[in-house]
Amino acid sequence: MGKMEMFRLHSLRYATARESIGKRSIPMGATYRYKTTHSTTHCLQDISHSSSSSSSQYVGISDCVHLRESKRQGVIVEKSKSVIMRQKFNNLSSFAPDAASIASSIKHHAEFTPLFSSHNFEPSKAFFATAQSVRDALIINWNETYDLYEKMNAKQAYYLSMEFLQGRALLNAIGNLELTGEYAEALEKLGHTLETVASQESDAALGNGGLGRLASFPGLFGYLNYPAWVMGFGTRTFLCDQKLLSLFDPFVPILFGIGNPWEIVRNDVSYPVKFYGKVVTGSDGKSRWVGGEDIVAVAYDVPIPGYKTKTTINLRLWSTKVPSSQFDLSAFNAGEHTKACEAQANAEKICYILYPGDESEEGKVLRLKQQYTLCSASLQDIIARFERRSGGNVRWEEFPDKVAIQMNDTHPTLCIPELMRILMDLKGMSWEEAWSITQRTVAYTNHTVLPEALEKWSFDLMQRLLPRHVEIIEKIDEQLIQEIISKYGTSNPKMLEEKLVAMRILQNFDLPAPIADLFAKPKESPVDETGEKVETNDVVSIPEKTELQGECTSENKAVVKQKATPRPPKMVRMANLCVVGGHAVNGVAEIHSEIVKKEVFNDFFELWPNKFQNKTNGVTPRRWIYFCNPDLSAVITKWIGTKDWVLKTEKLAELRKIEWNHSQFADNEDLQIEWRTAKRNNKIKVALFLKERTGYSVNPDAMFDIQVKRIHEYKRQLLNILGIVYRYKKMKEMTASERKAKFVPRVCIFGGKAFATYVQAKRIVKFITDVGATINHDPDIGDLLKVIFVPDYNVSAAELLIPASELSQHISTAGMEASGTSNMKFAMNGCLLIGTLDGANVEIREEVGEDNFFLFGAQAHEIAALREERAAGKFVPDKRFEEVKKFVRSGAFGPYNYDELMGSLEGNEGFGRADYFLVGKDFPSYIECQEKVDEAYRDQRRWTKMSILNTAGSHKFSSDRTIHEYAKDIWNIDPFEII
Repeated sequence: MGKMEMFRLHSLRYATARESIGKRSIPMGATYRYKTTHSTTHCLQDISHSSSSSSSQYVGISDCVHLRESKRQGVIVEKSKSVIMRQKFNNLSSFAPDAASIASSIKHHAEFTPLFSSHNFEPSKAFFATAQSVRDALIINWNETYDLYEKMNAKQAYYLSMEFLQGRALLNAIGNLELTGEYAEALEKLGHTLETVASQESDAALGNGGLGRLASFPGLFGYLNYPAWVMGFGTRTFLCDQKLLSLFDPFVPILFGIGNPWEIVRNDVSYPVKFYGKVVTGSDGKSRWVGGEDIVAVAYDVPIPGYKTKTTINLRLWSTKVPSSQFDLSAFNAGEHTKACEAQANAEKICYILYPGDESEEGKVLRLKQQYTLCSASLQDIIARFERRSGGNVRWEEFPDKVAIQMNDTHPTLCIPELMRILMDLKGMSWEEAWSITQRTVAYTNHTVLPEALEKWSFDLMQRLLPRHVEIIEKIDEQLIQEIISKYGTSNPKMLEEKLVAMRILQNFDLPAPIADLFAKPKESPVDETGEKVETNDVVSIPEKTELQGECTSENKAVVKQKATPRPPKMVRMANLCVVGGHAVNGVAEIHSEIVKKEVFNDFFELWPNKFQNKTNGVTPRRWIYFCNPDLSAVITKWIGTKDWVLKTEKLAELRKIEWNHSQFADNEDLQIEWRTAKRNNKIKVALFLKERTGYSVNPDAMFDIQVKRIHEYKRQLLNILGIVYRYKKMKEMTASERKAKFVPRVCIFGGKAFATYVQAKRIVKFITDVGATINHDPDIGDLLKVIFVPDYNVSAAELLIPASELSQHISTAGMEASGTSNMKFAMNGCLLIGTLDGANVEIREEVGEDNFFLFGAQAHEIAALREERAAGKFVPDKRFEEVKKFVRSGAFGPYNYDELMGSLEGNEGFGRADYFLVGKDFPSYIECQEKVDEAYRDQRRWTKMSILNTAGSHKFSSDRTIHEYAKDIWNIDPFEII
């Protein structure tokens, strides 16, 4: 029997044995470690007090933080006895397979996985079999992780998000397991390379931007050993492939052709989800939601390993179906096949594509169904786990002490009324009890200051789809109104009215009658020429025009009608509900959090200042340097003298230390040569990638200037491409020798996606590709300037592009970017940034040094006044900006009519006009800053030093720090380490 087969057999025995381990509850506030040791572990206040040697191996449980000395010792020692049975099996779960046993496991899956024929062991089959073999190893640690959490009854965090941009999983998983070399050797034995096999994996992508990438926390929870679950919404089309074939149809959904090897369907983990129906009141006075459309949410689990730890966290995605009983067999036999399957089709389409277009009513319904399915299924799962761990003694007041729910943006907002519904309608609690539990359990992360991104739902739609939840939201709104009045009183009705209008959850609603009376204005009767009051009705009249004359006639002067102004639609403001219903609200960068407090939710901040926090985003250095940039990682490790920086990013700061001769470390010539060599190696890889993906050849000795992020007007890809157009125009006006002397060669790379219905974003992509097609084929320009849009930009493309980058553009309108995380990844890889003081740029500039960041543009506090200046017609555009727009309209970049795009930068008011994102205002500052970039790049010693200092200063932006802050300040959870 091979090692891997023996490993599986012992794992089964281990699974059987652990069922006999008793369920114990452990006090909060302690960090626990399962550890194999050659001595019996006594659970004292300090692990160093452990004594009493033994020749046998035992698995002990040790408190590494702050247990309560002798009062707790007897209890804890007893608990350690309950896990001694694990000692026989602990060695198995730490088993590190060699290349031969891995090869045997891969061959096993290649032969017995039913999704393939048994004939050819081609790369796609090799990938699937390899992933399955990795999953075998993950499942053992995964089961042990959650078995520990169950036994310890630890408080757990539940991170809910609609988006997860995980990227490829294979290399990340085997890297975290520290088995990269073994898997590479095993695949070579089987006739493949690890690189080729890994390239067969498609990016698992739920979402299209930074929100999804930020939400990819499972591996971080694992590495840091925090007890957590990550929950999302699973769609059948995981990918959205970007094909630049047509301006108005550039996105093509792609299904996993052979399935997702990482997913494990949990048919035994499913929950009912209801839509529509009605609310009835029972004889006991309690509300019941009955009737309507019923579906089932089924769990699909993905194990995500932490780095250098056995802790493996679960990403649980919900899919939808209906019970088989809803299949209409009679209709099917009668030939009405579509009708027979209607219920199943309605359920399945909920999870077909994430974020369906919402211009139609059907699209809005589908989106709201997706959000509610995530919330309802997740909460039912969380509550079932709480009840199971509580045994026969469920104490609901302890629910917030065992559960922390984090809503990532407003998509999971329905968690608040859904938790209230379950606690009141199903668990029998009073409103006050349920509200207290809900507020102490739920927290909200805000990711945007854009008004359109602060979700609002039609009240009428929500009332039809979720009638019980609307009742609950109405009562929360009433409660909020009372709290606002209690806070501010009624002495200043105007101020109170402004507060209510800004803060209410229900928008465009009348106030309850007693409160509305506070704002009632007495009506004044008109008076005649003698000063006497004249009786009149309440109708205000305006004259109507006749069809022929267009003016009032003597006949219609006497009787005229008022044309009623349509009332704005009633809406439910989800962000306001998040703030009201949660105990914590955080922004994701210092400047963003200040804007949240001072502008977006200022009224709420005045009411509840202690709710608001900042949690600056971070990125994991394991994935974003160590795994994706091995050349630079080797240089860093050599010159720092340790690989500990991968785990403790503060050690990156040693790259800016002062040497014995008082010179700065970053000035060391040998270090700089190795640094530039690593960067050029990465640029060569990207040059090959671009040639394969786009057909364009680029010079790896040119500056690689990259802007990759979601396509949006506020991120200002338009400013970047207009700057390139200006550069190109100036080049064309020069002789060849003048061009070469004036301009540094550049390869300008764009990438990103947007919502499929965002037409202006598509215009921008079209413009970029047209400019690129013109410049890239201009023989006068040659390698001096290239412009490339990378189609189907995703995490895997980022892992290639970011290590090769030399300049990265983060040029959003100041005050509009919440944080950004790509700016952190670029800086971490030694890339210099050009940007505004927006989002995390502010903190990055502070950490890397002002001299190592190219700054331009208006600042956040100036934006409102600049827009007012524009609206008043006082803005005078720079002549260079006007010159560029004229050049675009001249047809220099093809026959497409760019009047709509250029028109958005013109005028003083109107939707889609007036340059709302201040491209024209910042354009002069931007092109002047780009001249400074060229000047710096010509001095390669200076540029390399700046690059090194960017990596050195990026240490703050590790997501390890971010998760620690959430765990301490919001979730109140402690780590549990399995050793």
